[in-house]
Amino acid sequence: MNILGISALYHDAAACVMRDGDIVAAAQEERFTRKKGDASIPAHAIAWALADARIKPGEIDLVCYMDKPVAKFTRLLSTYAATAPRGLKSYLSALPSWLRQKAWAGHDIEKLLQRLGYGRPKDFQFVEHHHAHAASAFFPSPYEEAATLTVDGVGEWATTGIGVGEGNRFRMLFEQRFPHSIGMLYSAFTYYIGFKVNSGEYKLMGLAPYGEPTFVDVIKKHLVQLRDDGSFRLNMDHFGYLAGFTMTNDRFHAVMGGPPRTPDQPIAQRHMDIARSIQVVTEEIILNMARYARAVTGKRNLCLAGGVALNCVANGKIVRSGLFDEVFVQPAAGDAGGSLGAAIYGWYHIHGKPRTVDGVHDAMHGGLLGPRFEMAQIKQYLDAHGYVYAEHAPEARDKLVAAHLAEGKVVGLFQGRMEFGPRALCNRSILGDARSTKMQSHLNLATKFRESFRPFAPVCLEEAAHRYFEQIHKSPYMLMVDQVRADRLTPTARGEQGATRGDASKLYEWVNTPRSDVPAITHVDNSARIQTIDEGRNPRMYRILKEFEALTGEAILINTSFNVRSEPIVCTPEDAYACFMRSGMDTLVLEDCVLLKPEQPEWIEEGDWRDKFEAD
Repeated sequence: MNILGISALYHDAAACVMRDGDIVAAAQEERFTRKKGDASIPAHAIAWALADARIKPGEIDLVCYMDKPVAKFTRLLSTYAATAPRGLKSYLSALPSWLRQKAWAGHDIEKLLQRLGYGRPKDFQFVEHHHAHAASAFFPSPYEEAATLTVDGVGEWATTGIGVGEGNRFRMLFEQRFPHSIGMLYSAFTYYIGFKVNSGEYKLMGLAPYGEPTFVDVIKKHLVQLRDDGSFRLNMDHFGYLAGFTMTNDRFHAVMGGPPRTPDQPIAQRHMDIARSIQVVTEEIILNMARYARAVTGKRNLCLAGGVALNCVANGKIVRSGLFDEVFVQPAAGDAGGSLGAAIYGWYHIHGKPRTVDGVHDAMHGGLLGPRFEMAQIKQYLDAHGYVYAEHAPEARDKLVAAHLAEGKVVGLFQGRMEFGPRALCNRSILGDARSTKMQSHLNLATKFRESFRPFAPVCLEEAAHRYFEQIHKSPYMLMVDQVRADRLTPTARGEQGATRGDASKLYEWVNTPRSDVPAITHVDNSARIQTIDEGRNPRMYRILKEFEALTGEAILINTSFNVRSEPIVCTPEDAYACFMRSGMDTLVLEDCVLLKPEQPEWIEEGDWRDKFEAD
């Protein structure tokens, strides 16, 4: 049975194909269109996924779309009725989009499939938003049974769901409904601090450790009320998203002490403190929900999805809390992963297929579900453009990459299948030496062209993780934050309790103060967002780390996504080469082809490439 799952028309559109219960292909539309967060019906992702899965005309048994458009439209109408006449402009702005596009999603997808030559699918189902999220978390997990927690902005009505999965079924036990939403709360602060909603939330999380939680009491008193059952209520008098075009309003600005920061304004200490405060409140809310989920389900495992499940600091706190024996977070936790969730919901829930798990291995294939390019394709591209490269046998290539990294070079690594989800997991990654005191600054300012405060994640051998991190020693999808071991910290850092309050005017100096013997991956609160590598999920990256360990004694590197600021992660060799030449990378690895920057012909392109990507 062939099932096509689709999420679209809000943000991070994506497509997934399942064949006989196996996830065989999944990708986000942004990787093909080069438009970050592309929300359009994912025509490119659909076409690629069906072709990659070798689906023939007439062989699409089921299409599952993540969302129920009629239910969502009902929310839109109800919201307008509750806020009239204040919400008239917002309603009139949203209505044409609904009538022209969103209401016709199913029809438009069927027409697209016919244009692509596949004909009409045998069945088409709409899957509730949070059911798709829960399905994406539980069904690929290794667990026979688990609690599910889904947290995002909003689906049809639900903003949060607590459920239980058992075997090949799951059911929702509790839902928090719009407009009360952690995702909306966090996005409101993302907007207030001057970052772009639905893409800048990770910046807010990265900024938080630089501040102190001085606004926590203000947030709890005026903006959000926490309850013992894990639920919460927002004070909607202070938010603008119900009846206006902005996330916050004048009352919000008054209680927070001033107007929103504009993107061109410098980041002040106050902004850092606000970021820290909303992060602390968010963690408390999520921990309350996890605690309630444990109590009402009685399950010892937890599965997480939804955009807020990408808050890896909160995830790490759940793991370290000991509430659950095991925690699995869907690698594509946001709406992109809803395409996978919709497809897998169709397999188990709609068709009732049996499910087998072993308690250890998940069904995500390491999150490596996107396009790959054969050596013949890569060499043809390089030769056609006169780019200079050397081809190496795999083992020689891995030794060479490790040697370049040990010499302090920045390496762009392009290999195998592209990652599905927002994290680069070493198939579309930029690598650097975590021991370097200058690498974080160099990568941020000269390679990624992004804000200096942004931290970098480590990738390390799973069997060596205990040498670097306090509690979390298995995190294959880079979705957990833990503290760097105290014995690896500098004497100054060992004396700190979390982040040291600093002078915002000296942020650059503060960011680059070494805090451990792996300073490039140690954030200002002595934490790190961990990715661990085992030989089964990514054998080629495993060998690079083993070779690097043989050279240096350390089994850890920087791993950041292969892109520059505001650009989607690279998909093709063409994307990778352009990013390599535009940035401060020294070495580019395209499968077994190694390219050195000084050997390449002069890079010329029309206009400023920065204008091609919308700032986030």
